[in-house]
Amino acid sequence: MKNGRVYLDGRFVETDLTIDKGRISVFGSPSHIDRTVDCSGKIIIPGFTDVHVHLREPGFSYKETIRTGTMAGARGGYTCLCSMPNLKPVPATLAGLKAQTDIIARDAAVRVVPYGTITMEQNGRSRLSDMEALAPYVCAFTDDGKGVQTGDLMESAMNRARSLGKLIVAHCEDESLLHGGAIHEGKYARAHGLPGICSESEWKQVERDVALAEKTGCGYHVCHVSTKESVDIIRRAKARGVDVTCETAPHYLTLCDMDIKQEGRFKMNPPLRDASDRDALIAGIADGTVDIIATDHAPHSAEEKSRGLDSPFGIVGLETSFPVLYTELVLKKKCLTLEKLIDCMSIKPRRRFSLGPAIEDGAPANLAIINLEEEFIIDPATFASMGKATPFAGWQVLGRVIMTIADGRIVWERSE
Repeated sequence: MKNGRVYLDGRFVETDLTIDKGRISVFGSPSHIDRTVDCSGKIIIPGFTDVHVHLREPGFSYKETIRTGTMAGARGGYTCLCSMPNLKPVPATLAGLKAQTDIIARDAAVRVVPYGTITMEQNGRSRLSDMEALAPYVCAFTDDGKGVQTGDLMESAMNRARSLGKLIVAHCEDESLLHGGAIHEGKYARAHGLPGICSESEWKQVERDVALAEKTGCGYHVCHVSTKESVDIIRRAKARGVDVTCETAPHYLTLCDMDIKQEGRFKMNPPLRDASDRDALIAGIADGTVDIIATDHAPHSAEEKSRGLDSPFGIVGLETSFPVLYTELVLKKKCLTLEKLIDCMSIKPRRRFSLGPAIEDGAPANLAIINLEEEFIIDPATFASMGKATPFAGWQVLGRVIMTIADGRIVWERSE
């Protein structure tokens, strides 16, 4: 790979890379070359890592399959995906997990590391899953889609996870504060007479869980943070030395509730919040409070998402995340640097979830080549994902992934 700018140790360096037997050689001079890729005018980065992806298989393959979901990831520059456990069977036992890992071994285009559930029924209420048996095979434990509803149960889960050296990853949602809402309890909901989802339903559980993480010493990670209160709670906890990290998603960084159209592609959980929440999330990334940008890629069938605000929660994001964020936050708003964006999408998720090195001598070759100058219009009809619901349809963006290499294999290459 010649003439590109390579992301090494937090900065771009003009150097060549060699991939030999699936591993990276920096500054190497191979004696035999099978193929040379001219990367002039392009960047070479560690493949993105998404710690929040719904691949839907087993159990819901009419929405997405491991094959289509991982190909969507490859098209978006991702080389590692952490798959959420709202599946059938749920990965609460080794038998339930094996139903998923068998398909991963057969069909995945990029690396997939599954989650185990926190509770046996993945409902935030029942007894704990078989965490001891699952621990060697999962990236962490979560009941994503459901918040753990009692402090006692979360404390038990944290103590168990800490003893196993695993993170608790929390979807924070207090169900006692939900009143059938589909969008944020804010300006748009009030203007249109719609029931809303209050910010407190998220931040109250963040507040509870941060205190429990401080008490138990468990590593704790908050899913899809969407409110300014959550950002502030996490910022203060980090200042006290609590082992807490969090993620947000591209739609929370670029949209707010006043951008909503009453279409299924604008319905996600948590919902799009107030503009002040969006701005707090951007500030949180800038100061290191928000560690990771994940997609919460959550595909549904076209029929399901055709029901407007009565459709199920969830949008897709693997194929749009980098160009949307690069265009909106790096180029237009200039509130993030390109280096910071790559750090949040690639380096920090690898580090927090112990998912391997970035670009270094001898490391497995997990790379993406991106043409920052290439402009295109987001068209869901071209997606590899079976899910097509995105609020970014029709957006004109810059930053096209032209090649993705996973474990030394070219898994996606854009034809000219």
